Amino acid sequence: MPGYDEARIAPRALATEAVHAGRDDLARQGLHAPPIDLSTTYPSYDSRGEAARIDAFATTGAEPDGPPVYGRLGNPTVARFETALARLEGTEAAVAFASGMAALSAVLLVRASMGLRHVVAVRPLYGCSDHLLTAGLLGSEVTWTDPAGIEEALRPDTGLVMVESPANPTLAELDLRAVAHACGSVPLLADNTFATPVLQRPAEQGARLVLHSATKYLGGHGDVMAGVVACDEEFAGRLRQVRFATGGVLHPLAGYLLLRGLSTLPVRVRAASATAAELAGRLAADPRVARVHYPRIGGAMIAFEVDGDPHEVIAGVDLITPAVSLGSVDTLIQHPASISHRIVDADDRRGAGVSDRLLRMSVGLEDVEDLWADLDAALERAGRGAGNSATGLSAPAATVRNSATGRTAPAAAVGH
Repeated sequence: MPGYDEARIAPRALATEAVHAGRDDLARQGLHAPPIDLSTTYPSYDSRGEAARIDAFATTGAEPDGPPVYGRLGNPTVARFETALARLEGTEAAVAFASGMAALSAVLLVRASMGLRHVVAVRPLYGCSDHLLTAGLLGSEVTWTDPAGIEEALRPDTGLVMVESPANPTLAELDLRAVAHACGSVPLLADNTFATPVLQRPAEQGARLVLHSATKYLGGHGDVMAGVVACDEEFAGRLRQVRFATGGVLHPLAGYLLLRGLSTLPVRVRAASATAAELAGRLAADPRVARVHYPRIGGAMIAFEVDGDPHEVIAGVDLITPAVSLGSVDTLIQHPASISHRIVDADDRRGAGVSDRLLRMSVGLEDVEDLWADLDAALERAGRGAGNSATGLSAPAATVRNSATGRTAPAAAVGH
């Protein structure tokens, strides 16, 4: 709700914002931890005033002045998280939803309501995002292109350009500033789930909309599902109207957990990224691994292709959890072609670089040596299953794929 962050005056560092944004009013109220407001409705004896506030919301989607009205219209605890995330991404506002897919759906509905149903998109995207666009479930039509073809793919009814960088699951990176320039007046939606505002802020590079599956790094502990769009206030108003009409609201407890997660986001991302960089280097030097994908900007995500059976790697881990999702404090590994991107047509999937031997790993906060010991044992098992020796002498030398250029290089090139 309005007014929760009025105490902030001077610009603050990201780490400071992560701890204090959305909480600036607490000390003045004699509080230290943010309260959780679980109310679904709020009493008001001024029905004329309520009517005026609801009319104002229907016109602009701006958050109503004064006390809350109804849980589907807005919630004070969720508003604290939205304030904090907007500060971290450097946008005027943020609007939270019950999931990342609910957030993306709201964006598409906003543009469709304006007669702008055409979307230009660059693969790969998260598998369910790809499916939502390709299947036209919300009446949208998509043109898939590479970054160089965005400007040519635009039409008078294009309402959105969507990209993900680093991309899920190949970790391919895009020049967001160049992409934004190619979009012209069409809004660019950048999925920033993998990078988080700790590593990049797409709004500073020209993206009008920044999407997060807040289930991942923003929550950070694998116990909350949510989505959020950081954007300008005008677009936020439209998103709030869609959220109110469709009911994809975020539960207050989830808003509380997300606000708590943001306070440690910079520490978690930087620590996990350091471990991931070390593991990427070791994987690239391992003869049982054909290729390693690791972003130029760093991060806690690694993708790698094995010479053995990737399913045996999944079956062979012990400390690492074989599960979908990412961004938690523990390390997760999954086979995208079987799970997260299974819904994407096989030819489209492979064309986007999602090979059948690709594994995606979300590195957590465990000790690097423990993680490596687990990976080493799983790779050995997979190598035996594929007929390779434990030393890997029959396998080709590993290469590292530069996600910015698409070129490959010898394993020694890893380390950025």
